[in-house]
Amino acid sequence: MKKSYSTVINAGGHLHGDEEILHEVKKNSSFDGSMRKNLVKMLDELGLHTYLNISSTLDLFDEASHLVHTTSVLTYPVFYNGKNYSGTTPNILKTELLKKNIMEGFATEIGTIERPLIIPLGVNVTKVLNYLAGQDYMDANNILLGFPHPSGGNGHRHKQFAANKEQMKMMLQHYFSKEKTAG
Repeated sequence: MKKSYSTVINAGGHLHGDEEILHEVKKNSSFDGSMRKNLVKMLDELGLHTYLNISSTLDLFDEASHLVHTTSVLTYPVFYNGKNYSGTTPNILKTELLKKNIMEGFATEIGTIERPLIIPLGVNVTKVLNYLAGQDYMDANNILLGFPHPSGGNGHRHKQFAANKEQMKMMLQHYFSKEKTAG
């Protein structure tokens, strides 16, 4: 959030128009810091960059930012008991306010994108996506299942990534082979 605000403030003099400023915020702030480093390492290890014809998925945060749409299943900041909501307690799909936000925000937003490749960061996001796929809001075959949250605070990410790596590679291969026949 701080990085986003700083980008907006610093863009005032040299960028013109809201779209251009928001694009700069997206490039500078999405998964900033160690989370971006971990995310890029895992995505590159899966070979996503080769399917996108870029040198590394790090390019998605710079010159190839037009290829990615970063978003969240909860479109607004959520706090629980005075702390940043972790996605676990309360249960995201059993809490009416959170579920309503997902349906009116994320589900509507993702429905506007034709055949998106969705990379859920963590198990709680995956639960939401599986629910939405079960409700026909998206194609379950377009979800990269098993991808861990890239946060440094996720001590299980290496083990989870290793356990799901081959399955995720096969899913990417399947997704991009279907894209070639659809396109």
